[in-house]
Amino acid sequence: MIDEPKQAALDEAAEKELDGVPEELRAGAAEDEDALALLRADLDAAKQELLYARADTQNLRRRMEKEVQDARSYAATGFARDILSVADNLARAIDAIPAEVREDERMKGFVTGVEATQRELEKVFGQNGITRIAATGLPLDPNQHQAMLEVPTAEHEPGTVVQEMQAGYMIKDRLLRPAMVAVAKKPD
Repeated sequence: MIDEPKQAALDEAAEKELDGVPEELRAGAAEDEDALALLRADLDAAKQELLYARADTQNLRRRMEKEVQDARSYAATGFARDILSVADNLARAIDAIPAEVREDERMKGFVTGVEATQRELEKVFGQNGITRIAATGLPLDPNQHQAMLEVPTAEHEPGTVVQEMQAGYMIKDRLLRPAMVAVAKKPD
């Protein structure tokens, strides 16, 4: 837009040029100026709409890129949740093997195979960004731990996780499953 002093000078110059011009032509010039002013206003509005459209397009592009990245990062979330129960059962099976079976020559191969399977599963979890949540001995974190019960004890600070009943897992930076834990409290 033209500032007011410049516009006034232009108007004055236009008036001087119109001296001696017939009235019919002056009316046509005034109409042309009005039409020109309308066209300028329309041009300004179109420029503004173009700027808004570009900003909207850029925001949409960024949002879509983030959604695609999240889809790639967290695509395995449903499968990972389902396979956690398999990992839990495998860990329980290994924990349930008595010491005498572990030392029995006929069963050593079997036990070693089951333990190797557990290591391989943990390796695959790591390759896919699935990590186990640390719990025992740490303060209760409601974002990662689910307190299932309180245990009265003087050995630990109140609010400290004293037992992990079920392992919790993260997938990248998102919670996959909270760790189910027992938390210390002051004895009565």
